[in-house]
Amino acid sequence: MDNSLNKYKTFLYQQLWETDLSICPRGKRWLIQTLRLLYVVAHDLTTGQLTLRAMGLVYTTLISLVPLLAVSFSVLKAFGVQGQIEPFLLEFLTPLGPKGKEIGTTIIGFIDNMNVGVLGAVGLGVLFYTVVSLVQKIEQTFNHIWQIGNSREFLRRVADYLSVLMIGPVMVVSALAMTASMVSSTFVQYLISIEPFGTMFYYLGLMIPYVLIIVAFAFMYIFIPNTSVKLGPALTGATVSGILWKTAGMLFASFAAGSTKYDAIYSSFAILIMFMIWLYLSWLIFLLGSQIAFYRQHPEHVRRSRGIIKLSSRQKEKLALMTMYWIGKRYYLGQKPWTLSALSTELGVPADLLSTMLDNLTSKGLIVEIMDKDIAYIPARDLDAITLHELINITRNADDGLIKGPLAQPEIEDVLAQLDQAYVSVLGDKTFRDWITQHNKAAEITRHA
Repeated sequence: MDNSLNKYKTFLYQQLWETDLSICPRGKRWLIQTLRLLYVVAHDLTTGQLTLRAMGLVYTTLISLVPLLAVSFSVLKAFGVQGQIEPFLLEFLTPLGPKGKEIGTTIIGFIDNMNVGVLGAVGLGVLFYTVVSLVQKIEQTFNHIWQIGNSREFLRRVADYLSVLMIGPVMVVSALAMTASMVSSTFVQYLISIEPFGTMFYYLGLMIPYVLIIVAFAFMYIFIPNTSVKLGPALTGATVSGILWKTAGMLFASFAAGSTKYDAIYSSFAILIMFMIWLYLSWLIFLLGSQIAFYRQHPEHVRRSRGIIKLSSRQKEKLALMTMYWIGKRYYLGQKPWTLSALSTELGVPADLLSTMLDNLTSKGLIVEIMDKDIAYIPARDLDAITLHELINITRNADDGLIKGPLAQPEIEDVLAQLDQAYVSVLGDKTFRDWITQHNKAAEITRHA
């Protein structure tokens, strides 16, 4: 029985990872790609840091929730629509049942009692710092998911975060007000009275909460990471996480309704425990959607091996040459510099591997980072001043300091010296400008032939 089960698992595993997608029909290719995506997401969920980061965000949220809502409340108050914040909060807490309304009322009470005018400059600064810290923690988590090592600069971070905190609530309330105004219009009411438009509006009303959640999630998936996130992957992740969140809310409401025994055990702490559990599930689902968006945008990361990829010396040299060639070529042609995300997609190389190579080339003075919308890379020197032999030498000796071996042995050093001389004799003083120019001319000749 065990042998048959193992053979069946091996067969499915081979069908999933060893099938050549280029020769598969469209339907089968889509199915295999979806199953591969589900596999890596499930693996990350069970063995990765997603759960730990969701737990960390629960703690941060508990500290920052009231200041965050207070800032949003203050902005909405300036437009006279501060009463709209309570329905949003109660909607989020609906899965907690009657307890959710109690928590919501308590939080709203805290906000009402918070008088920004008497806080003073220091108190107001601490209030905004607490809010910015929450968004910064979320950004760091998203950057980890998207394998981005650099966060936004401080001034840009404050400007971006505060602009969303100021404009976001107003835009959401405005969108809801416009929707309510349209629904209450005479023409729309007349359409609703006619079938099948009435039935269509009924089902549309059921879909609106899902649509709003998906749009909100997609916006945050695009805005929060310090990289360019495409709309398609963001919508895919937002659709999955939005449906999961609404479904989890209904299931959690059933769980909360039958959890009266916890009141007897934990007394008044039961409300806080249920709230923390729901916060954790919400963050986990939210981060899961971002993970799906990442894999959709970077399918090269959807691979069977989930550990750290170890490159051979030859692969490191090849990756260094590829990286410098494409960065140098764009610089030579006067085109827009490569970003990590764009270059990773172009080369089909996982971003974590490419990021390590870019850091190495930057530290050795071959390329430099420039700040555009995202961090981009250009050669640190003129292409005539960078030789192929220099790049190969840097790549081969990148980890020389990691291992402290025995004293040099003449017979070994002699072999290594011969290898170095072989590189010099083959590459000579050939610069990157020579290399790029040679290949561009060859490409032009081929194109016109």
